[in-house]
Amino acid sequence: MRCVLIVVLLLLAGCASVPRQTRDACAIFEQRDGLFDNWRRAAYSVEREYGVPVPVLMATIYTESGFRHNARPPRTKLFGFIPWKRQSSALGFSQALDGTWARYKSETGRWMAKRTDFGDAIRFIGWYHSESNRTNGIALNDTYRLYIAYYHGHAGYKRGNWSGTAKTGGKRAANMAAMYSRQLKSCGSW
Repeated sequence: MRCVLIVVLLLLAGCASVPRQTRDACAIFEQRDGLFDNWRRAAYSVEREYGVPVPVLMATIYTESGFRHNARPPRTKLFGFIPWKRQSSALGFSQALDGTWARYKSETGRWMAKRTDFGDAIRFIGWYHSESNRTNGIALNDTYRLYIAYYHGHAGYKRGNWSGTAKTGGKRAANMAAMYSRQLKSCGSW
């Protein structure tokens, strides 16, 4: 009984850890192709469902959370040293805000989706990018503009008053998507 408990705990710990090589798409998928957690299958399923290329999806997660399932924005400080409220309600792989996540669940019927689950988070990103395409006409392979719309929201993107942080993140995401795309071509067949 003790051995079974240890094995279960090790499996769960493996699911929650950050992949060791987040700048290598092939390595990420190799590390997360287990019985309970198949990131590759989830990513390609979202690509088929929403038309957003896997490198764009993965680059968005890389830029938003660094593949940390429980990523959250830092807390502000009260009186300069007491941890206080968080800057936003962003959570998980996708860093989706509470309101946007609730809208996603309502519109897609995925009521049990969790922001800390990779499959749910990457599906959310695919949905959001596809909405950016529909709402703002952004090409599904334009990582830079998709990221800016992701960062500022569809209305913020349309207004065009993009912050330097969003532009920097967009460039970072576009560079990662290009690198992931090259890597995935050399990974071999899936």
